[in-house]
Amino acid sequence: MAVGETVQVAPRDPDPDAEYHWRVKSAPVSSQLSLGDDPVVDFTPDAAGTFVLELTGPLGVEELTIRVFPGELAPAGRGSGSSGESGLSGVSGVSGVSGISGVSGISGASGVSGSGSGARGAEKEGVGGGRPRVTLHGRVEDDTVVIEADPQPNPNSSTPREELSVEFLVDDRWPVDDAAVEVDGWTLTMPVDAFEEKTRVHAVSIDAEYSVADAIEIRVKGTTVDFGEGARTDGGTAVQGGSQKQVETGRLYEPPEWSKDITLYEIYVRGFASDDDEAENTFAALEKRLDYLEGLGVDCLWLTPVLQNDHAPHGYNIVDFYDIAEDLGDMDAYEEFVDAAHDHGMKVMFDLVLNHSAREHPYFKDAYKNPDSEYYDWYEWQENGEPGTYFDWEYIANFDYHSLEVRRYLLDAVQQWFEIVDGFRCDMAWAVPFTFWQELRDRVKSQDPDFLLLDETIPYIADFHEGMFDMHFDTTLYFTLRQVGDGHQPADAILDAIEQRTEVGFPDHASFMLYQENHDETRYIVECGDEAAFASAGALFTLPGVPMLYGGQEIGQRGRRDALAWDHARDEVQEHYEHLIEMRSETPALDFRGGIDRVDYEADSERVTVFRREAEGQSVVVVLNFGDAPEYVEVDADVDGTNLVSGEHVVDDGTVAVESVAVLEER
Repeated sequence: MAVGETVQVAPRDPDPDAEYHWRVKSAPVSSQLSLGDDPVVDFTPDAAGTFVLELTGPLGVEELTIRVFPGELAPAGRGSGSSGESGLSGVSGVSGVSGISGVSGISGASGVSGSGSGARGAEKEGVGGGRPRVTLHGRVEDDTVVIEADPQPNPNSSTPREELSVEFLVDDRWPVDDAAVEVDGWTLTMPVDAFEEKTRVHAVSIDAEYSVADAIEIRVKGTTVDFGEGARTDGGTAVQGGSQKQVETGRLYEPPEWSKDITLYEIYVRGFASDDDEAENTFAALEKRLDYLEGLGVDCLWLTPVLQNDHAPHGYNIVDFYDIAEDLGDMDAYEEFVDAAHDHGMKVMFDLVLNHSAREHPYFKDAYKNPDSEYYDWYEWQENGEPGTYFDWEYIANFDYHSLEVRRYLLDAVQQWFEIVDGFRCDMAWAVPFTFWQELRDRVKSQDPDFLLLDETIPYIADFHEGMFDMHFDTTLYFTLRQVGDGHQPADAILDAIEQRTEVGFPDHASFMLYQENHDETRYIVECGDEAAFASAGALFTLPGVPMLYGGQEIGQRGRRDALAWDHARDEVQEHYEHLIEMRSETPALDFRGGIDRVDYEADSERVTVFRREAEGQSVVVVLNFGDAPEYVEVDADVDGTNLVSGEHVVDDGTVAVESVAVLEER
């Protein structure tokens, strides 16, 4: 972090009945910082350097090391403030539905790049350039662990790559012989006997700002849970005193392998199968639709909240974080549905709501206007006695994460649902403290490294990939697809949106969920029309990232949260999605790690864009047309004439005839 920023520091796995006390054990010479007596404190460093905080609690004395950079190296626009501190009741200029317009300034990140509004990355006055990026790679050579950093300057920076600096930090949560650790530029080395069972190495690259950190774990094989399929491990065997020590390294912030090429599908649980009057419960009705979803090509399901709520049909106003909503079924029915989804080859995402409870929650009802309530400190309160909230939402109340009881309550809920599902879609992630997400990630990944963590953060924030989330809502692309579909921006803006990921500092290994609608938004086809909707669908399945369909999108559904009109499904829309899903699965160039480049082209309309995707020895050129009529586009590439989406021949003498989307293999 940087001077002037704030982070909430708390005991992990807390015992609410225990006493905890923080103190500053060591600090930079110029620091005058002291901490209060509360078990959860807001830490705002007043000097650059290394702080060591000491926590006294029921397990004895523990330490927390915090590296603080000078304020001038702080990422532009992030400003001060603590993530998860609302103080934003009645925020003006923020849509309470989409949360897209006017979003800069939320989540304690004042002025965050404006990514949710399609704006370009912020630049510091008089500096420019933006955040660099870094990726760490580890290997074992003989008896030495080698960690190499791959720093990359921001696309807007004038700094040559070779002039970027890298700062490493060896994690002190496990014993390491610091004297044996050597750093030479972008490379850190240590003998395998410098640590016992494991350690971790973190690093940032530094230009005019510091990057999102990356991390590598180094450990003796078999000492802890596997890294997971997506960790990209490297191993080696060292000989020490005649005995062999098998050591491996693994990347910690790599998305799970299974999540990289999936088609994700959001189910609005009270509308998706509400036409089924014969099913025993909602989950049984949903289960009957699994054959359909499997046939469509869906690999992962995100269900809107399934917990007891205040009867608002969306389910986000929760009154019991441990029990299934009675109108949907019971715990057995939910687990049977998850098992059935697994039998169909699908993962299941649980919609995790941790920022707030419903005002109908019994704890809030006890606390409301009752300072003597044992639950009063569970919630944020305004001066007028009303609970803290966002966007003037009148049915929810924000939790106060300064309360150990709140943290314990939610961590236990996390553990319960983690054991049933394959991932969490984390609602309003920007409104929960960073450190809580870091604890949650460490908790679930230590048990299952392939568990997926997806954040809803509007606008998206690059720091959320640092020890918090694997995949991020691509809010910028969402907004841009709407703007292009409405004719308010040229289609090339889509490529600007993809490039903005690196401009705001996301590392190259970050994953993004691509979407054009969800339960909070007007249906794209309603707002932008059929032709744009077909092109937008093509963008979801050809741009880098994971496409997400909102239930009914593939049949031309027009109502946002209505019961799905299965009997009125539009065949041409459904066939389009079926072709796109199949094409993506059969086209190596559209791989998660595939590159993307602009392609020169000529067209009479600004509603056309062209780009290249390349991976695994294959290259394809994608042509999208958001206009109301077919376009004829001259592309600067030697392509095969067959459209991989439709199977039709669409190229004549270098000119591509495109109605909505054409994917052409490059010769």
